[in-house]
Amino acid sequence: MRNEQWLFDDAMNERIRSTHIPNGRFVLRHIIPNINLSMNGHIDASDDQTNLSAVDGALDALHKICCELSCKCSRGGDAHATTMAIFNMLSSYSWGAKVVLTLAAFAVNFGEFWLIAQLCTSNPLAKSVALLKQPDISEHSQTLKSHFDALSKLINAMFDVTKCIVELTQLHSSKYISIGEPPLSTAMAHIHTATYWIIASVVACTGQITGLIGMRHVFPIPTLEAWELSSLAHKVSSIHEHLQSGLRLCYERIDEKKLMEAFEHFKRTIETPQVDNLKILQNIFGKEENLLNPDRAEVCINVLRRKHVLLLISDLYISQEEIRVLEDVYKERVSSGLNYEIIWLPIVDRTTWNDDYDQEKFSKLQSIMSWYTVSQHVAIEPAVIKYIRGEWGFVKKPIAVTLSPQGKVLCPNALNMMWIWGNSAFPFSSEKEESFWKATPWTLDLLVGRLEPNLPTWVSQQKLVCFYGGVKMEWIESFTTATKAVAEALGIGIEMVYVGKKNASERVKKITGLIREKELSRAWEDNNVWFFWNLLESMLYSKNQHGKTIENDVIKQEVMTMLGYDSSKNGWAVFYTGSGGMVKANGEKVLSTMDKFDEWKNLAKQMGFVPALREKLEGVIPRHHCTRLILPSNGGRIPERVQCAECGRPMELNFLYRCCAE
Repeated sequence: MRNEQWLFDDAMNERIRSTHIPNGRFVLRHIIPNINLSMNGHIDASDDQTNLSAVDGALDALHKICCELSCKCSRGGDAHATTMAIFNMLSSYSWGAKVVLTLAAFAVNFGEFWLIAQLCTSNPLAKSVALLKQPDISEHSQTLKSHFDALSKLINAMFDVTKCIVELTQLHSSKYISIGEPPLSTAMAHIHTATYWIIASVVACTGQITGLIGMRHVFPIPTLEAWELSSLAHKVSSIHEHLQSGLRLCYERIDEKKLMEAFEHFKRTIETPQVDNLKILQNIFGKEENLLNPDRAEVCINVLRRKHVLLLISDLYISQEEIRVLEDVYKERVSSGLNYEIIWLPIVDRTTWNDDYDQEKFSKLQSIMSWYTVSQHVAIEPAVIKYIRGEWGFVKKPIAVTLSPQGKVLCPNALNMMWIWGNSAFPFSSEKEESFWKATPWTLDLLVGRLEPNLPTWVSQQKLVCFYGGVKMEWIESFTTATKAVAEALGIGIEMVYVGKKNASERVKKITGLIREKELSRAWEDNNVWFFWNLLESMLYSKNQHGKTIENDVIKQEVMTMLGYDSSKNGWAVFYTGSGGMVKANGEKVLSTMDKFDEWKNLAKQMGFVPALREKLEGVIPRHHCTRLILPSNGGRIPERVQCAECGRPMELNFLYRCCAE
């Protein structure tokens, strides 16, 4: 803390503390008189009806302070001595009670003065009293305005500090923060000093107002007295800033503790076997017990009791493609005879929420979802959001947590298996996902079976099938031309399909148009391109969820190779025939090999195209390569060791932060 002018040396600090011998007495914060002392303003009295006589000894203490202020200040006594005398009178009260009672005494003594000063121009009785007790104040109200404004500024600052002191005093009883530890111990370190300056300011204000009444015809007010008020106001305002900062840290700590308590409660609840899923859902939504059903009607959360429920968790940037694909799976459940529901849980930052932009985006997403949604963006409890991020690994990429009818978490993210196998993976449990992988080999059908309906026909016709990607048009033209020439030389039919590139929709659209215009090959529509790359990522994350590595899992190794091709600058290609299996390579290697077809033509005629190409590619040693693999972070397991798709050596791990407008 910077060296403030209101701080005392150790001797003075000890002297103030020595007067403090609290016995548990307290005075309610509500009795702080809320009075606006501006000459241009009006008197605002609190509506609180707290009876001060009901507070043990408080009324007697109040009368003593009133007498002390009246006697000492009217005789021009020593301000510090008067301040310390009041400290001694209030030794048994808390710091908060000391300042509240002192301010209350100040209001009692000079409430009459302020009432007369403000009402004398409009109320005949007040004017008469003013002539008797304060002869010239009413006539010189404009002359005294600056002085009253200075008093008003100081007194308002005193009230602000008093409220802070009372708040800090009341924090002692909170179970979420300890007086012996920061930040409360730090915030309380100078509360005695703050209390001193509030009482000293009351003494100063009393002296100033007493002086005004006694000055009679002597105007204007001496400059020294105005400077004293200004100096005190500065000190008290500085104290207020310091205490507010301490209070803010205290409330942050309390909020943290409350959040952790609620988090642990939710964690215990969701990890404890339940009769049904209702208690879990009620904990997720807290006080919000209503949802919007697919027809946008408000329904009670009880309608989901004892049903399979998928919690779709995302921010407000979930893509329309993700919603569309999930909607297809969701609608198919009826024809498949499956009974499960989806609830959208939007994860938003309440502190940065924009009522215009964010609310519009929230409402738009609601309108295009055909499943249950929350009625308000703040429906999800903060502790649940903390659990979702910490335990279920949500960062940005959407996830779908599966709850059984009994509220048991069957899978922390079922979206992966829903993308790969659709409703056949129901009930979308981790066990079901693992059993599917055990029965699933690495085939082209796994990659494109749901996207390319012509694949079975092409295979039955014994055609060579090629799927390729990239965004360099020059390479695409060279590759497609060379590959078709090789197929023609071997006398085999060929089908080539362009599958684009991940996260490059605008460039892919442009290239797709050129490919079709020049009749270079077939090209997928945008929806299929998006799904293909998300399918590959889903396979990778599904394998990661089950702890698979590239050393012990062929599918994961192949998927990472494909994603590595896409992350690099060059294109890539996969070839397939029903009898010869698959072969793949990056764009530079495969184009170079096609251009040198004469070197392996005879081998291709003997072995077949795919086996010959595989053997030829294995013999190609690139002079230089730079392979990248970009994986979106989703809070799940990121493989610590990744082998290069080109040379097999371990790849270096770096962090990439990207904002992609496409």
